[in-house]
Amino acid sequence: MDPYTLLVLIVATALLFEFANGWNDAANSIATIVSTRVLTPLTAVAWAAFWNFIAALLGVLIEDFYGVAKTMGKGLVHLDMVNEYVLLAGLLGAIIWTGVCTWLGLPISVSHSLMGGYGGAAVAMAGYAAIIGSAWLKPMIFIFLAPVIGMIGAVVFSILTTWIVRRQPPLKVDRWFRRLQLVSAAGYSLGHGTNDAQKGMGIIWAALLTYGALSGEVQHPPWWVIISCHAAIAGGTLAGGWRVIKTMGQRITKLTPFGGFSAETAGALTLLGTAHAGIPVSTTHVITGSIIGVGATRRITAVRWGLTGRILWAWVLTIPGAALMGALLFYLFAQFVNGAS
Repeated sequence: MDPYTLLVLIVATALLFEFANGWNDAANSIATIVSTRVLTPLTAVAWAAFWNFIAALLGVLIEDFYGVAKTMGKGLVHLDMVNEYVLLAGLLGAIIWTGVCTWLGLPISVSHSLMGGYGGAAVAMAGYAAIIGSAWLKPMIFIFLAPVIGMIGAVVFSILTTWIVRRQPPLKVDRWFRRLQLVSAAGYSLGHGTNDAQKGMGIIWAALLTYGALSGEVQHPPWWVIISCHAAIAGGTLAGGWRVIKTMGQRITKLTPFGGFSAETAGALTLLGTAHAGIPVSTTHVITGSIIGVGATRRITAVRWGLTGRILWAWVLTIPGAALMGALLFYLFAQFVNGAS
């Protein structure tokens, strides 16, 4: 395949991945605000998509903001040991895994599906030596830490806000938190766009470096990459993965505007903090932990633990499942495409 055509194909596939990311993760951004009936579903996805896109501006305001993109693009595998077909196979493996799980209504980590697909394709080409083991440590740890941090944050916010409004009439409290949920939903969608758009940026950045189109000294992706990835994830959010939204917003626990505000605020702070630290965490893990935390503050039985177990299994299987997809796709490229192996 012509090198220029292959580069264009990788960029287009990375943007398709970001669209799939927004499609599955729309539930993370809007499930709480829809389930509490503060906004209608269509208004909610438009609100979330707007803030997904606005997150692109944070890179202008905050120095050294693209740590997640650096980790995904240059920090997971040795670029000198892989080729462009590894990037393409990894992206396609992640997209297939994400699409299947979205169709099944399972809120998975799209970030980890990309890590799995990318890593599996790299191993298929160059063996385990292609993997930068130390770079995988923080993301793997945060598979477990992210939902715990979200859950603890939601519990703290729930207790704190309960104490603040303890003497107010319930109807007045409900009215306040319906308005505040607009702010917390915007904050969460800003954090979602900030963290997740950088994953596709990282892959495009890696492709440009592999082709020699960028210097290795460049500290952030080109602006056309940044804007394109944020636009793609916002478009996916607008499409809305409605089965996943139902799972997140209605089936884990029953939410009120008060609880939705606590879950979204805790999730937003966790995502903005980890994005600034350059840790590619799962937005799904964070918000699921936050929703569980809100439910548990009422009573342990308010959480549907059986469904939560199914979601946990999907999380555990995401990296190996996507890795298998990425490896198989690379093997297919190696067999049928000249120059792939």
